[in-house]
Amino acid sequence: MQPLKGITIVTLEHAIAAPFATRQLADLGARVIKIERPGVGDFARGYDNRVRGIASHFVWTNRSKESLTLDVKHPEAQKILKRIIDEEADVVVQNLAPGAAARLGLSYEVLSQAKPGIIVCDISGYGDNGPYRDKKAYDLLIQSEAGFVSVTGTEDTPSKAGPSIADIAAGMYAYTNILAALMHRQQTGEGQHIDISMLEALTEWMGYPLYYSLDGAAPPKRTGASHATIYPYGPFPAGDGKTVMLGLQNEREWKAFCEQVLQQPELAADERFASNPKRVALRTTLYALIVQTFSSLSAAQVVQRLEAAQIANAQVNTMAEVWAHPQLQARKRWASVDTSVGTVPALLPPGSWSKGAPRMDAVPALGQHTDGILATLGYSAEQFAALHAEGAV
Repeated sequence: MQPLKGITIVTLEHAIAAPFATRQLADLGARVIKIERPGVGDFARGYDNRVRGIASHFVWTNRSKESLTLDVKHPEAQKILKRIIDEEADVVVQNLAPGAAARLGLSYEVLSQAKPGIIVCDISGYGDNGPYRDKKAYDLLIQSEAGFVSVTGTEDTPSKAGPSIADIAAGMYAYTNILAALMHRQQTGEGQHIDISMLEALTEWMGYPLYYSLDGAAPPKRTGASHATIYPYGPFPAGDGKTVMLGLQNEREWKAFCEQVLQQPELAADERFASNPKRVALRTTLYALIVQTFSSLSAAQVVQRLEAAQIANAQVNTMAEVWAHPQLQARKRWASVDTSVGTVPALLPPGSWSKGAPRMDAVPALGQHTDGILATLGYSAEQFAALHAEGAV
């Protein structure tokens, strides 16, 4: 099942946001030609060497792509890039430094003159206008600018998210906007320009804390792994030293929690805890009551009571435990992809299709497809050798 088969994406990308977007397009069958700097490539290739010698971020976001090395500042390389876009591309994606793509003649305004159906997706930290347009942006900086860090962590220590969520958010909106633009073009024949801002993508995800603090109201407090505005909802220690994560959403669950888990039915009628706002206000008192009960139970016994009362709960899994998660195993969510260091496991794209499976091809080595792509453009081995000698490819 490859609904984007026949669509070609040419991408000048690095790091996470654009590669994550284009990898998902590749999952759906699109041909993705990734332009990389000769000898160096996408700088995410050098982030670490944790996947048997290659970088974890790169393996995650670059399967099923073709790697073409071009020094896009070299005149001959620019000619090659222009030919590929003119002859092959349906979509051009870029997340270069602010203004770099336009200086290379890769703006929508320029490309659409020769190819009105082209879709150009620019991904940047702050968007293509406004006072922050030229400001450099990295994931942690955008997490800070969007207010995420201010509401995450403990009371004493603001914290970032573990994964690069600003990049991921921007990549997801680039992916969905490109899909919408392809549908629009199918209906009208028109291409278009997509301007994706990391700041706007992550600010959208900040909708709840923004509305919670509307009109100058206090924002949600930083409460570690506990929920800031619903209680009890978070981690609680059991008597065996293990932690149980649990969450309540309504008064029916609160009553069941008191009666069947804490085995203190009188708490359900205690006016101090008669609503979620009251429980949040007295979270320290309530925490002590819950821990007092849990202290005589193992984590397994606590979970047994929670399950019997139909109270949501979870295990705080390590990465090793996620790799072996029984639910992911039972649903057969793990596949494998090839890399230059052999086969590695890969999670299937979220979603389950009744017809066929997503594309899960190899993670490319740097410049792996340069020869083949140049050959399709009519370049001879001698011409390729000359380009290589000049440092163009």
